[in-house]
Amino acid sequence: QPRLVESGGGLVQPGESLALSCAASGFSFSNYRMAWYRQAPGKLRELVAEINTVGDNPDYADFVKGRFTISRDNAKNTMYLQLNNLKPEDTAMYYCNAWGTMYWGRGTQVTISS
Repeated sequence: QPRLVESGGGLVQPGESLALSCAASGFSFSNYRMAWYRQAPGKLRELVAEINTVGDNPDYADFVKGRFTISRDNAKNTMYLQLNNLKPEDTAMYYCNAWGTMYWGRGTQVTISS
């Protein structure tokens, strides 16, 4: 049974950082391109960043370029998202996804507030 579990969210002030993790199990993680999405209340889910199977050539949405970093460790079946210089508009539930599949985690809440 494929499973993705996000963790690392929390409440921080503007300008601070968070480190998210996505632990995968039940499928061949290293064979899948992976992605982080986010969804704010009342808004559509949007792509934040994606990474290929070997962990190079990541791609980012314009609104996080230079602030967020996606990475993965295939030996640990885990994907990461480092969030720096957080802004109030980054507040959302963050989800991980195996590209092209219906494998989704339940999300981890990120809230930025002073």
